Amino acid sequence: MCGRFSITLPNDAMAQLFAAQPGNDLPDVPNFNVCPTTQVHVVTSQDGVRRLGAMRWGFIPSWYKKPNDGPLLINARSETIAEKPAFRHACRERRCVMIASGFYEWTKDSEGTRYPWYITRQDGAPLIFAAIWQHWDAGDDALRTCACVTTGANAAMSAIHHRMPVILEPDQVGLWLGEQGKGAAPLMRAASEKTLQWHRVDRAVNSNRASGAELITPMIEPRE
Repeated sequence: MCGRFSITLPNDAMAQLFAAQPGNDLPDVPNFNVCPTTQVHVVTSQDGVRRLGAMRWGFIPSWYKKPNDGPLLINARSETIAEKPAFRHACRERRCVMIASGFYEWTKDSEGTRYPWYITRQDGAPLIFAAIWQHWDAGDDALRTCACVTTGANAAMSAIHHRMPVILEPDQVGLWLGEQGKGAAPLMRAASEKTLQWHRVDRAVNSNRASGAELITPMIEPRE
């Protein structure tokens, strides 16, 4: 986790929510099936000024000669982020947040069939994922890329998956972005068990080509 999510909040609402200056390259919304390697909404902060922009979801280390030169790094584990060569400098110097309305996770039955779940905040607020970013440049190609920070799931979430994104509360964003000095490490933990809720959705979302609001519609379980 995290491997797929949705974003339905309008761009101007996102900019207002984070008191950020919006870029002119923001991805289209709504998008009910945001997939790795696509552009996602990211908030960064420099010299106290926040910016809402677009980045490729899939962190590219500086030593890659091309985007697919190694594994696709969409997530960074909180437990090792400070030591991993790909992430350690970004963890100290280039933190950002990714914005989502909800994210997907899958369970499997005894036959290996994958069943998707859609996960949102119980209070209906947008999800704020702790993330890191990297400017990757190789000649004519230049990309701003990011990865979501993940941690071990809390007890409730572990019924679906053993990992989950690091989810920030609004009053924690400034600390994560470095606006309040150092000391963001304690934020890299699982959210409270009362933070999230989830429901089953149709298996159509198993395809990264699927789209439409029906992807997040609760699936009615058949009665026995």
